[in-house]
Parts: sequence; structure tokens; C-alpha cells
Amino acid sequence: MSTTQSGAGTAAGAGAPTGDDPGQPGQPGSARAALVASVLGFFVITIDVSGVNVALPAMRDDLGGSMSGLQWVVDSYTLMFAALMLSAGAFSDGVGARRAYGWGLGVFTLASLACGAAPTLGVLIAARVVQGAAAAVMVPSSLALIRQAFSDPEERARGIALWTVGGAVAIAAGPVLGGLLTTEWSWRAVFCLNLPTGVVGFVALMRAKRSPRHAVAFDLPGQLTAVLTLAALTFAVIEGGHDGFTGTVLAATVLAVLSAAGFVAVEARRRNPMLPLELFRLRGVTVPVISGFALNAAFYGGVFVLSLFFQEQRGQSALSAGLMFVPMALITANVNYLSPRAVTRFGRRPVVIAGLLIVALGCAVLLPVDPGTPPWVTALLMIPLGIGGSLAMPALTSLMLDSVAAERAGTAAALLNTSRQTGGAVSIAAFGALLAGDFTTGMRESLLAAACLLVIMALGAGALLPRR
Repeated sequence: MSTTQSGAGTAAGAGAPTGDDPGQPGQPGSARAALVASVLGFFVITIDVSGVNVALPAMRDDLGGSMSGLQWVVDSYTLMFAALMLSAGAFSDGVGARRAYGWGLGVFTLASLACGAAPTLGVLIAARVVQGAAAAVMVPSSLALIRQAFSDPEERARGIALWTVGGAVAIAAGPVLGGLLTTEWSWRAVFCLNLPTGVVGFVALMRAKRSPRHAVAFDLPGQLTAVLTLAALTFAVIEGGHDGFTGTVLAATVLAVLSAAGFVAVEARRRNPMLPLELFRLRGVTVPVISGFALNAAFYGGVFVLSLFFQEQRGQSALSAGLMFVPMALITANVNYLSPRAVTRFGRRPVVIAGLLIVALGCAVLLPVDPGTPPWVTALLMIPLGIGGSLAMPALTSLMLDSVAAERAGTAAALLNTSRQTGGAVSIAAFGALLAGDFTTGMRESLLAAACLLVIMALGAGALLPRR
């Protein structure tokens, strides 16, 4: 599903460029170096989503903690990734893509070291917050590096395709690597994998051409209210699911509502808002945003639940659990390349609807799965869960970018990625709460809720999107 992020941060910032030459590409070696650095960065960002899920039970065995603690290990990363994505593109334009990417990669690598050395679950969660913030900076700046490195549109398209392949390989390899490292060494080795990759990325980045800087306006009030909204919402869902509707949960819910209202008020009044609210008047923006939320909610929520199910309910090792995801991941990576052809032949509307319904089907066919289901049957039943998103998301991304003016392409793509990451964070919070009672029942309730949401989104897309 990594292709869905390929538009983020590609629009240049407003204002005249400053510093280095803004438009001329570097030497071929410089362009290749920028591409290598970008691909490696996106690879480790994705690994830290797909690989960490498999290591969660080992983390709990070593550090202690509850199910809510495991949810925060995943959601603290995803939350910051989502909340900072909207302004990360402006930051990249303001300081220059190469410099922003270098800072992001450096912080991400150091935070990975802190994760691997964390003595307690609280320290691990704090380090994951820093990782997520750094990842939010790396995604738009890595794509900006590729755009600046290749002046030829065909070469640039191949570069972005390789960037998406890095994410697809990470999705496929993440559970296996995470399981192998956890089983043979320790869950800490999953984070240590980022260290040599970060060093190689830095070496490549030093050979890349320096990036231009643009005068941009940073929306601090909008950014703060966005972070507060998502953090309070996630806290309320996670803690409310485990502890009930306590005073603390009620306060977090009220805070989420008030900060969301504050975000809307701030963005409506600012001359250069982080998120222009008029974008939501466009069906070509609204449909991708809500569909992307639903697809990521089903996919990442499902991966989270199944990773725990394989180890805690079936008694599989971390490596064996990781191998369960390989058929789904390999087929999913290839469907990414088929989606544009399907859009050309059938149009976006049927491709989007089909993708949403396939993921809903994937959730539905997993409902009968229990600890006695043969592993190979479960692995096959998981395949539709990944296929549908890889079919729909490229079509949704191109729809969104085609629906806005060129100068807003980066903002639109960042909005889509924010919605997707938020969907993943909210679903992990909600699904984890459902698992607090009987695990198998909670897993089925989670999958059923995801399937219903996707069917509703498919009906909405069918009503709102034009037939061609």
C-alpha cells in the first residue's frame, strides 16, 4: 500500500527560492545518491510499522505493561506521523529538502537507538513519539529530493516508482525480519536494524545536490491544535476501551472536541492555512480522504490484531507469525502496478469501489478464523485484506491530485496521508480495546466493524464519484 504516499510533499513551497540553485538537477551520481538516500529512508519508516507489530508480545514479556501499553507503542509513532505530516512539507520547503531530510534521518536513527535501548515501556513509547515526528519530516523531503534530482519526467517517475517499491519491500519483509530478529536475538534488534541503514543513507545524502529553500509560512496554531486533537482522541479511545468512561477519559474526549473546533476556527481565519478548508468542498478530495481513512483502519488494525492472535492465541513464534504475512504482502506489492492499468481501462470509480469491497471481503472471510484454523488457510484468507487497498489507493491518490490546483498538490497529498495514518492510529486504539475481553470475540468484532465501514465507504464512493 506504499504507493499511496507517493504524492506527499511534491509541491514547491510558496515564495521565491533562496540559497542554492532551485531548479537545475545535479550530476547523474548526485541524482542517484539522492534516490538511494530517499529509498532507504522510506524503507526504514515502513519497517517500523510492519516489523514492530510482530515484536509486540516480546516487548511485553521483557518490559511488562498491558494491552494499552502495546497499543501506545504502535500509536505513538503513527500519531506523530499523522499529526505533523500537514506541516512537514512546508518545513521541508523552508529549510531545503536535503537539510530537512538529513535532520529527519538523523533524529530517526538516534530515536531508533533509544527504542532499542529502552529500559521501560514508557521510555520506549517516548522514543517512538520522536521516531514518528522524524518520519513525518522524512516522507515529504525524500520525495522533494527525488523531484529535484531528476528533471526528466520519465526518470522522475521511475525514481518515485523505486521509492514506492522500497515501501512495498518493507511491508513484505517487515514481519519476517521483525519475527526473525525477535526470535533469534531480541525485539531490540528490530530497531537496531535502522542504525546501519541510517548511516548508509547519510553517506548517500552527502553526495546529493543541495536543495533550494523557499519562504514559507508555518502554521503553528494549526499544528498545535492538530496534534492535541489526535493525541486526545487516541488517548480517549485506548484508555476508555480498557478502563471505561472515567473522568480522565471524559476530559480527553472534551479536549479532543474543543481542540478540533479550535483547529477548524484557526484554519478558517488564517491567510495561509496549513489545511485550506475549501478543499473539502471537492468530491475528488472528500472521497479519497474518507476512503483512505477506512482502508488504513482495516489494514493496519487487522495487521495489529492478527500479529497478536498468531502469537498469543495460537502460540506461534515471532518468526512464524511474520511468515504468515508474506503471501499477502508479496501479492499486494504487485497489485500496486496493476491499479493504474485498471483505471485506464475501467475508470477510477469502479476501481475504487472494487478495492473497498475487496478489503471488506478480506475482513469478512477472516471472521470464522480461530486458533484451530490451519495456518496455511489463514495466510490465504489474509490476501484480500492487502489486495483491495493496493488496488484502490493509487486511484484515490491520482483522483485527489487531479482534483486540486498544481500549487496545492503537496497539501492535498499530505492531507490524504494524514487521513490514512489517522485511520491506522484510531483503529489500533479501538481494536485493541475490543481485545481486552475474550480475544477471539474481540478480533471478530474488530473485523466486522472494519468490513461494515468499508461497505459504507464503497456505497458513498459510488454515489459521489462520476461514472467516468
